[in-house]
This record gives sequence, C-alpha cells and structure tokens, in this order.
Amino acid sequence: MKYNTEILIKLPREKVLELFLNTDHLKKWQPGLLSFTHLDGEQGEEGSRSQQVFEGRKGDLVITETIIAKDLPERIHMSYRSRGVYNEVKNRFTEQEAGITLWQIENYFRFRGIMMLMIPFMKHAFIHNTMLNMDRFKLFAEYGESK
Repeated sequence: MKYNTEILIKLPREKVLELFLNTDHLKKWQPGLLSFTHLDGEQGEEGSRSQQVFEGRKGDLVITETIIAKDLPERIHMSYRSRGVYNEVKNRFTEQEAGITLWQIENYFRFRGIMMLMIPFMKHAFIHNTMLNMDRFKLFAEYGESK
C-alpha cells in the first residue's frame, strides 16, 4: 500500500528539522508513545536503529525504526518494523517561502498474515492517522502545544 501526504508549517525549515529530529520532543506530538530507546549505530544517523513502544488497544506495540537515508535539510528516509507490518517513510522538507516549510511524506506499507486481508478496508484509516500525526507535529512546532 502506498500513499502521500503533506502539510505546510509556518516555520523556517531549519526550525522544523530541529524540532522533528529531536527525540526528546516525540512524546509531545505522538500520543501513546511510552518510550524511545536508541539501539545501535550513531543516533540519528544513517543505519542507526531505535525502538519505540506505544500503548496499544491490545497491549504495547513495539516498533523498530531504522534510518535508511539522511540528506538534510531536504529529506530523511526511515523504516519501521512491527509485528506483521513493514513501513517505509520518506520525509521531504521544502522551504516554500521565507518562514514556511512544506513537509511531504511518501508512505509504503507491506503487511503479513491477517493484516494483508485488511488493506482494502484500512487504507483510509492509515492516511487519516498519518495526517493526524502531521497535524499534531504542526501544532507542537508552531505553538508549542500538542493535542
């Protein structure tokens, strides 16, 4: 499953990236995040891996993040693995004009097991969740608040 999303943030790209890349801020815009643990590699650099644990409806959801490519300030490309799901996320940051940044995400999902059967019914929910997280980040970045 593939889809793209985008949002404008009323901040310079440099500030957006500073907030986006700082793992100390994750809990401010990703509700349900219980922990973020660096596993290996140089934190925040290509090849580094981390573990994120989210509170889930049926127990905690453990996700392993790997930074695949980092070409800042333009892009950062990550993968996320959890039980039955593989997700690649290509983030692009473009300064549209002074003080305004366009954040674009290209998502690619691959599923195993029962999740494969759910794809036709779940695509809208995945897009909605991505946009919700982008909106939360925008609110945090622009106003220092979270929903």
